[in-house]
Amino acid sequence: MPATKDSTRGTRGIRAASRPARPFTLWREVLTAYAAPALTAGAAGVVTGQRDLAVAACTSIAGTSAVVAFLVGAWLRHGGQPRRWTTTMPRVVLTTALVLATVGAAAPLGWFAAQWLPSHTPVPAGPWLERLRIDLPASAALATTIVTLRWRGTTTASPA
Repeated sequence: MPATKDSTRGTRGIRAASRPARPFTLWREVLTAYAAPALTAGAAGVVTGQRDLAVAACTSIAGTSAVVAFLVGAWLRHGGQPRRWTTTMPRVVLTTALVLATVGAAAPLGWFAAQWLPSHTPVPAGPWLERLRIDLPASAALATTIVTLRWRGTTTASPA
């Protein structure tokens, strides 16, 4: 039986390559970084009956994602002139380096907040404070990965 060629297979790449990349807009990335985890984790909390997850979805999880998306996105844009090494470094290496940096900052912050807040402020100790130890680094990792990949998808490597 003769082999047939899938006509859509060859044109998809052409259409995707000819379509201009959607520009990187920081406010849109921050809004998405807040809304996506708030909706998904919130829905999971409601469906599974975990009230603390539903509350954390809109506070620590989505809030951390939005803050990290803003900070990483603003740093990557660097005032409209990206750093040369961020555009020439392989996408996976850049993403991994930024994820390690943000998780390295968010994890100690979560641990510190869980211990410091109840003993130095009127904030009562509770299970939501213990969630910070996981919510902050996990949200930072996801937001950094998505924002970095989206940003790199809209930039082109500078010629050497």
